[in-house]
Amino acid sequence: MSRTSVVVIGGGISGLAAAWDLSGGERGPGPNSPRVEVLEASQRVGGSLATTTFAGRTIDVGPDGFLARRPEATALVRELGWGDRLEAIGASGAWLWLGERLYEIPRGVALGVPTSYASVASLGGLSYRARLAARRDQWLPRRLTVGEDETIGRIVRAKLGAELAYRFVEPMVGGIQAGRIDDLSAKSVFPALLEAARAGGSLMAAMRASAPSPGPSTAPVTPDPLFYSLAEGVGSLATELAARLEGRGVIIRRATAATALRRGEGAYAWDVDTDSTTTPAHAVVLATSAAASARLAGPLDPDLAALARVTSAGAAMVTLQFDRSEVVLPERGTGVLVPLATPWRGDTMLVTALTFLDRKWAHLRRDDDVVLRAHVGRIDDRRWIDLDDDALIERVTDEVRHLLAGTGAARDALAQRFPDGLPQYRVGHDRLVAAARAAAARAGLELAGATYDGVGIPASIGSGRRAAAGALARLG
Repeated sequence: MSRTSVVVIGGGISGLAAAWDLSGGERGPGPNSPRVEVLEASQRVGGSLATTTFAGRTIDVGPDGFLARRPEATALVRELGWGDRLEAIGASGAWLWLGERLYEIPRGVALGVPTSYASVASLGGLSYRARLAARRDQWLPRRLTVGEDETIGRIVRAKLGAELAYRFVEPMVGGIQAGRIDDLSAKSVFPALLEAARAGGSLMAAMRASAPSPGPSTAPVTPDPLFYSLAEGVGSLATELAARLEGRGVIIRRATAATALRRGEGAYAWDVDTDSTTTPAHAVVLATSAAASARLAGPLDPDLAALARVTSAGAAMVTLQFDRSEVVLPERGTGVLVPLATPWRGDTMLVTALTFLDRKWAHLRRDDDVVLRAHVGRIDDRRWIDLDDDALIERVTDEVRHLLAGTGAARDALAQRFPDGLPQYRVGHDRLVAAARAAAARAGLELAGATYDGVGIPASIGSGRRAAAGALARLG
């Protein structure tokens, strides 16, 4: 019998994780392992996971850490024999910019949602009206009827008022997703919030009782630290995984986009076309963006074509180096959150958050300088696209020096852009995904990526491995 063949379309972390399991996982290839080919449209694999050299360090230009409470990423790292390279986050806590001042975010906050009146009362910069709304929720909560799904914004505004929604909750929730709480689905992004709203009574009390964690995950909670990075940066995971896969004989074709997906003839279920080749395959894993998956698989089923309705938010990051003696940071914490519509010289700030990189991760710390990162962009704020790198760096540096009053000039800077990085989980996203997966099952395809199981690294890895298991089951 000839060897079976699987094509993975997309070489981001989901596609690489799928290829890892298709080629034998931790045990490695066996006599019945399929031939695996990965098609990646860009010049490199890993998607947003990448590193570069900056300020004498290897830094991530994409995500710099990942949740440890979801085990998918740490499990894969340990399968690679890299358990000793896991680095726990080196600090905790954050600050919020309100009324031209920094205020430390108090304890008793679940993904930006306060869980007690005390957590609101202890935060300066909020109006009397916001404090009154929190007290009302504690003693005389507003009624709210929720359906199968609601936006995060509707729940928080109805129960805690607009100020807490937009100045307290949105900087954190919206920042993680690069979206707006008035668009994002509670069911898909923050299911514990939806359940708390359904419980009735005080939203803060229900959140406190549920001890929520964000994201559509059923993964068990582990005793690990809250976040991990890797000693050579998170981007090193994708680089190492690709090298291991190629060492196993997996074919990774970079700068090679799939142009069409067609029903095969004879023993092969599929033909996967590129501009110059056709690869026959017994199984196909689509580990591409929602738009690309809709383009390739949409002709097979309307529910796969519907993936085109998933929008994506772009973002940019500016990494800055300062002399340690020239930067003024809060005494503790890993960063600063900036509410949207924060005034700035007749406009509003581009910066939505700051991350103190060398405070978060010990491998980045040096005695003579500080490295921090400014985050820019939301689904409805694409002003950064119209600025070239020099203009973006200048604008962001000015804002950072305002947020960190007393800070001097930056020694070096690096801009990184992700035009369509984060899929937006809007109300009804779970139904759209379920329908697409059912259609994929009927067609004999597997779907993987940030569109389906969560936007974080662990979720993406788990999505790829789930797709690989489905493809292997099809091969029998």
